Amino acid sequence: MAHDDIYKNLTQLGGKAELPQSPEAAVLEKVPNPQKGTDYVVRFTAPEFTSLCPITGQPDFAHLVIDYVPDGFLVESKSLKLFLGSFRNHGAFHEDCTVSIAKRLVDLLAPKWLRIGGYWYPRGGIPIDVFYQTGEAPKNVWIPDQGVAPYRGRG
Repeated sequence: MAHDDIYKNLTQLGGKAELPQSPEAAVLEKVPNPQKGTDYVVRFTAPEFTSLCPITGQPDFAHLVIDYVPDGFLVESKSLKLFLGSFRNHGAFHEDCTVSIAKRLVDLLAPKWLRIGGYWYPRGGIPIDVFYQTGEAPKNVWIPDQGVAPYRGRG
């Protein structure tokens, strides 16, 4: 498969792209997986994810780790970055943000497996960690630990 063929429909890569006003307005793009038939893990780490508390409007911060085993498609990373950035002005609880991101990726990619860890920094003195995955991880793939320590504060 020629690279020109799999990248021809991308609209955001290679040029200036504005941050979407909301997750719903964000355009996630995919490309055919050139290694289809080979199981492997793709990891995206977003250590500076931000959203807003839907009640107070105050910013919330998280370290997200997204792992997936692709099937027919890969997510285009710039579109993922813009999608994640679109949460900066979006009000939602931690659980909703984390699971919504996972479901949007599952709907787009139909991966063999996906998991997300949302490691949220404390709000009101309580850190909230949110985890979601689509099912059992494939047995033939090495899936490393997400590598994010539990929140310990100053201790």
